[in-house]
Amino acid sequence: MRIPASLAAALVVCAWPFGVHAGQRDVDLKAADGTRLKATYFAASKPGPGVVLLHMCNSQRKAWATLGDQLAKQGVHAIAMDYRGYGESGGTPNADLPQPERQRISQELWPGDIDAAFDFLVSQTGVDRSRIGAAGGSCGVDNAIQLARRHPEVKTLVLLAGGTNAAGEQFLARSPWMPIFASAAHDDGRIVDVMRWVLGFSSGSGNHLQEYRTGGHGTDMFSAHKDLEPAIVAWFDRHLVSEPGRVTAPSAPQPGPSVRMSETLRAPGGGARVLADLKAARTAKKPLTLAPESVINLIGYELLQGDRVPDAIGIFELNVEAYPGSANTLDSLSDGYLAAGDKVKALDYARRALAALPGDTGAPVEFKQQIRESAEGKIRQLGGS
Repeated sequence: MRIPASLAAALVVCAWPFGVHAGQRDVDLKAADGTRLKATYFAASKPGPGVVLLHMCNSQRKAWATLGDQLAKQGVHAIAMDYRGYGESGGTPNADLPQPERQRISQELWPGDIDAAFDFLVSQTGVDRSRIGAAGGSCGVDNAIQLARRHPEVKTLVLLAGGTNAAGEQFLARSPWMPIFASAAHDDGRIVDVMRWVLGFSSGSGNHLQEYRTGGHGTDMFSAHKDLEPAIVAWFDRHLVSEPGRVTAPSAPQPGPSVRMSETLRAPGGGARVLADLKAARTAKKPLTLAPESVINLIGYELLQGDRVPDAIGIFELNVEAYPGSANTLDSLSDGYLAAGDKVKALDYARRALAALPGDTGAPVEFKQQIRESAEGKIRQLGGS
């Protein structure tokens, strides 16, 4: 049961003097459907703000252990949870589930699970529920942004190497007052471009992108760059402790650059329109700023699921032209043609995707295998060889 704001405030003011032992402890949370969720709570030794830490989808809550301890020592309470199906939480292990079921669980059940961790955090003695932050790595980036959408108590975000969906983008565009710390490494595919894209939805002046030449993905960067965790602690200390609410929204905020491109891509005929602009820019030898490959791909599938098949195909065609050499863009265009009932083109682009895999230097090995399985599945379905 959610603790009323008035009671939480009373706990902060009245209960703390009776004594609470600082330090970390593992706790059991219960999801709405009764699933047991495992979390670690890092209690500070004095009243202060709180932070929710959300792990990557190839990781678990222990990736945040050092950061959680550092936050608590700085006077910031923190909680890190294992998603259902991960670590020590209940539910069918994520690795044992087919992709459609993984997606359903993450979309339908994780928000409530994460809210259970949020509710636990803000109910703890000494936690000021009016000053909450959220941090996420990889898929945890979207989870952190969606948590902020649901809870206005979240005042700042730390985002490590991940993207978000259309609802998350719109939230960031409407929240220029929210300071965002983002970080990614250039040896992690094109994820730095994705982080620039995400930050490009906010017109706030308090945002920061910390780039590294190497370091890997998401919270893996912690081991490669010993300055990153202290930088995150300093960020939360500044925006939740020493200078909370100092970043103010402009009186007439202008849409960030990503907002305009996103609106164009999602408009009817948007992919074809941007594709024409891209070809014209190349002919004139002029630069044209585009959304990252993964973002364009995500928009294409978003349109496909919304039964806007011709618009989705236009988006996938743009991606093939914009990012030559990518096997994934070819496989996605195959999906578009399959949805349109064009089996000849669907088979052709599935074969092209397979042929492009050996030379695709931008896709990790595991992702290449997923592309291979997708393309080969369509080839078998369509009677090819």
